[in-house]
Amino acid sequence: MKKNEKYYQIAIDGPAGSGKSTIAKSIAAKLDFLYIDSGAMYRALTLFMIEKKLLTKSDTELSKHIKKIKIGFYKKNAKQLVFLNNTNVTNKIRSSTVNKHVSEVSARKAIREELVKRQRDFALHNSIVMDGRDIGSTVFQDADLKIYLTASPYIRAKRRQKDLQTINEKISIKELIKQIQGRDNYDSSRRISPLCKAQDTIVIDSTNLTINKVLEKISTFLPIII
Repeated sequence: MKKNEKYYQIAIDGPAGSGKSTIAKSIAAKLDFLYIDSGAMYRALTLFMIEKKLLTKSDTELSKHIKKIKIGFYKKNAKQLVFLNNTNVTNKIRSSTVNKHVSEVSARKAIREELVKRQRDFALHNSIVMDGRDIGSTVFQDADLKIYLTASPYIRAKRRQKDLQTINEKISIKELIKQIQGRDNYDSSRRISPLCKAQDTIVIDSTNLTINKVLEKISTFLPIII
């Protein structure tokens, strides 16, 4: 993909609970760039497939459905809302049911191809910060800045537990660690766009860092690209 010289692309990748969404949102706000949560797009599609009982359908049949699906991002009181076919699904896509299926859905070829196309379209007319698992390695291979965030499974489980509490779901840290490690395995070994570090990415371990400290580290690289 040829880089559009007029707009900037910042890719932030990492496993579940590494803090990438929080960091990406902060950087986008700081730079007044568009923020895109690619994971929310996959979660929205997963929710749609669960509700429409499409999880076992073939890629050919899925393609007929997903091309018609509308996924939108809207900001309200500094919070990003996710809409699926004009319905607010911001909380529903974070449920444990969606979490259980999102990795297998994300690995589907038809889904990945459609959403990668949509993700690239966002960058045609916007400077963006996008977070996910394959943004720097696949979606924007020529991104101006690539960050890979990681953290220990325990810290990531604690963060995930906090997210679940906001939608009144209670899961033990032990169970969340098990889920996270299972998802890491699945995401890093899938055939299409696996979770991996791009060669020219900057790796930051946020296990013992506050959000502000991570932002400070990343901020040192921003003048180089802008």
